[in-house]
Amino acid sequence: MQRWVLILLTMLLPGLCQGQREPDLLICDFEGPGYGSWEVTGNAFGNAPARGTLPGQLVVTGFRGRGLVNSFLNGDESKGTLTSPPFEIERRYIHFLIGGGGYPRLTCMDLIVDGRIVRTATGRNNRPGGSERLSSRVWDVSDFVGRTARIRIVDNHAGHWGHITVDHIFQSNSQTDFDQSKELLLSARYLNFPVKNGAAKRRARVVIDGSTVREFEIELADADPDFWVFLDVSAFRGKTATIEVDGLPRFSHGLNLIGQDDDIKGAEDLYREKYRPQFHFTSRRGWNNDSNGLVFHKGLYHLYYQHNPYGIQWGNMHWGHAVSTDLVHWTELPIALYPQQFGDWCFSGSAVVDGNDTAGFQSGDDPPIVAAYTSTGRGECIVYSNDGGMTFTEYEDNPVVKHQGRDPKVIWYGPGRHWVMALYHEIDDKRTIAFYTSDDLKSWQYASLIEGFYECPEIFELPIDGDADNARWVLYAADGTYLIGAFDGKTFTPESDKIRFDYGNCFYASQTYSDIPPADGRRIQIAWGRVEMPGMPFNQMMLFPVELTLRTTDDGPRLFAVPVREIERIQTPLRTWTNEKLTPRKDLLSGVRGDLLRIRTRFEPGDAERVTLDIRGVRIVYDAKARQLSCLDKTAPLSPKDGAIELDVLVDRTSIEVFANTGRLYMPMGVKFADENRSLRFFCEGGPIAVESLEVFEIASTWP
Repeated sequence: MQRWVLILLTMLLPGLCQGQREPDLLICDFEGPGYGSWEVTGNAFGNAPARGTLPGQLVVTGFRGRGLVNSFLNGDESKGTLTSPPFEIERRYIHFLIGGGGYPRLTCMDLIVDGRIVRTATGRNNRPGGSERLSSRVWDVSDFVGRTARIRIVDNHAGHWGHITVDHIFQSNSQTDFDQSKELLLSARYLNFPVKNGAAKRRARVVIDGSTVREFEIELADADPDFWVFLDVSAFRGKTATIEVDGLPRFSHGLNLIGQDDDIKGAEDLYREKYRPQFHFTSRRGWNNDSNGLVFHKGLYHLYYQHNPYGIQWGNMHWGHAVSTDLVHWTELPIALYPQQFGDWCFSGSAVVDGNDTAGFQSGDDPPIVAAYTSTGRGECIVYSNDGGMTFTEYEDNPVVKHQGRDPKVIWYGPGRHWVMALYHEIDDKRTIAFYTSDDLKSWQYASLIEGFYECPEIFELPIDGDADNARWVLYAADGTYLIGAFDGKTFTPESDKIRFDYGNCFYASQTYSDIPPADGRRIQIAWGRVEMPGMPFNQMMLFPVELTLRTTDDGPRLFAVPVREIERIQTPLRTWTNEKLTPRKDLLSGVRGDLLRIRTRFEPGDAERVTLDIRGVRIVYDAKARQLSCLDKTAPLSPKDGAIELDVLVDRTSIEVFANTGRLYMPMGVKFADENRSLRFFCEGGPIAVESLEVFEIASTWP
């Protein structure tokens, strides 16, 4: 009983302390079949409230119930007004939800008293990008209590964001029914935010000296968060920040839960979570997808990547950043690129070392790193770094290319002494890669395009069988399917049909490193591993870095992929077998158990029908008759080489990566293992096989 009394008092006290003894008064929630006695002019608002998103509109969120005012009817060219009947102002505050265009007097909602506009509000959008989410706002109308007023909703703007959305207008004596804010003197490195998966996404802002320095959407927990995310505010230490969150319920504790600390909240479990990959890169918190800006500079491999720091689903696109000296042990660094404004996300791109300072950005002894990325609200932009890729400066004349596409990949074309930008380009519903050229990374000229590729282009040259006098160019996009051909610095000329690269279930949006030293000479690739991490404070992963080579096959030159040799630094031999005859009644791995593993084998199939490597209940099966390798629901052609099949398998918490016949076949798989099963099996069916070698290695965690 005492507990319920306390809960009731907790709910009532905020209102009592602000003098709210009267109930809230609804002006309109737009849930009816029409506008009732509201007056309608023009063609923007129709005859009745909208039921959410209108045709051709971005998805509208943040409204209540089923109906709302939405003047996007027939698009942004329509105009009109919607005016309420007169009502008496009986409370100190008027609350409402509003979105759409941010044009004062043109896309707005006005409060009119005695024929005069005394309060007005607009949406937040007035440039490309943005969101159709309604935000809650409040007017202080205490000076007008007892007066008669009307509300007029206006759409008098034709053009981009030329519409307004409004919902749930009511009077209250409480000022903090929905939007809330708090002030903090920033004295620590991080602001920690509580997250509840599935909660309403709310727009949050950090405002310093009157300017919004960070703005993002977050599933802010009202209480009992599932996990915590963090925002690095060390650059603003000593300043007073106002944290604003739109649309919080009256009794939400979410804002009060936000706090500051020099540590990430929950750091004691960091990298020890149940499904945390132990030798594949994952972000400490939040979502990751495409690898971006892979560049080697002064002993460091830089991995930038698409990143939502504030939740485990796609959104809020930043460039995350990690570095490694060996491609195996990664250190996550602060965010490299923040959106310039809310909704202007930092999409994918690439990075190069401008060794000859062609752009003129160099300010010290070392050449700058220049990155190109897609700003969703502007186009293709470049940024530059004179501190080794740790921080970037925006080029003042961005965007450098503006077109219908994204994901710039920049390379230096030596024979022509110029830069090349390969861009995903959409034209007349065709998916293409467009090529641009530049002498200085700032001014770009269109050169050519090639059809049949979607997102995240990549282009590079490789010698065939290591012969530098016999090289070919490779061109691919997000799914990895590639062409082999010639490239003259402007135009790619195919010499093959499109060739499948991987046969797994999780490979996407890979990129290769620029500026690997000639003494090394490898072409190293990292791809996004599209693997769900259920119940974790992070989501998705990077696949293990692989070395790409072009080698001669019976089908012509083909890409081969093998794990980078640095994996040997984290592997320890567990068991080894050589020259074994394996019969159908025998299991060569009986009694061997493991979690993080590398398994390598070479065997002659002989008269066997099938050969199976069972890893914790997930089977990799070679069908000797069909000459196919399969894992779960994926199957790939695989013929013996010199009479034998070679497998090299990497096993982590949520993945199996299969490399067959020295990389001729690549099959990365996202998997879900049974928690209790650590068993391994290796057996054959239908006849014996000759096992030339079988090696099992334990892999050490690469996390601290």
